[in-house]
Amino acid sequence: MSLLELENVSKSYRIGRRVSLAVEDITLGIDPGEIVGLVGESGSGKSTLARLALRLLLPDSGEIRFAGRNLAGLGGAELASFRRRVQIVFQDPLAALNPRATVRRLIEEPLRLHRIVPPGEIEAEIRRLMELAGLPAAYAERRPRQISGGERQRVAVLRALACRPEILVCDEPVAALDVSVRAQILNLLLALKRSTGLGILFISHDLAVVRRIADRLTVMHRGRIVERGPSETVWQAPTHPYTQALLAAVPLGEPGAGRRRRSSQPTAIA
Repeated sequence: MSLLELENVSKSYRIGRRVSLAVEDITLGIDPGEIVGLVGESGSGKSTLARLALRLLLPDSGEIRFAGRNLAGLGGAELASFRRRVQIVFQDPLAALNPRATVRRLIEEPLRLHRIVPPGEIEAEIRRLMELAGLPAAYAERRPRQISGGERQRVAVLRALACRPEILVCDEPVAALDVSVRAQILNLLLALKRSTGLGILFISHDLAVVRRIADRLTVMHRGRIVERGPSETVWQAPTHPYTQALLAAVPLGEPGAGRRRRSSQPTAIA
C-alpha cells in the first residue's frame, strides 16, 4: 500500500451545458523515498490530478487515500494534519510567495503555524533549512523580488519543507527556469529524497526533465494514464504511440535524444 494513492479516480467539470472529463479512471501511488514523474502536454489532466491529490478537489468517483485513510472523510484535526504532511511547490514562486515578506518570515510562518519546533529553536531551524538549500544567511532579510528566480524557487521548496512533509507535489517547478538553475532545483529535490525519505510527485510537460529525476514515469493523455513504468524503461522502450510522439519531440541536445525516430505525427508540447 502506497503512502498516497489514487484508485480509479475520475473528475469532470461542467462548462455551460457541456461536461468535460478532466481525469478518468486514474490509479496512481507514491511511496516514501521515491519520485514519481507525471508527464503530459497542457490539458492532459496533470494539474487536476495534483489538486485531487492535495484534496483541493474531491473526485466524482474513486478514492484518494493517505496512510490508508480516505481523504473525503477527513475533517478537523485530521485534515489539518494531512495539510501539513502533503505540501506543494508551484511553477511560479512569485505568485506563491508573499512579496512583502522576507525569506526569514516566509520560512518561519509554517514553523509557527504547525508548531514544528519550539519557539526558541525557530531561528536555528531557519538557518538549517537555508543551509540545506545553499542560500546565504544574509538572504534571510531579502524579499522575493530581491533574489533570482532560482533562489525564489528554493525558498518555495524550503517553505514547503518547513512543514516536514512526507509527500511533496511539484507542479511544473522548473518550467520557468533556465537550464543551469533548473539543474540546481532538480539536484536539491534528489538530495531531499535521499536524506529525508520524502516522496515526490513531479509534474511536468518536459519528458527529458522528468527522466533525470523520476524513479517511475507515468504518462497522461486526455485525462487518462496511457503508459507507466520505471523511468528508464519508458524512455528506452515506449509502447504507447503518444509516449513515442513525446519522445520524438525531445530536442536533440537532450541526453539520449539522438536515437529518437522522427514522429510522423509530432505532438506539440505546450
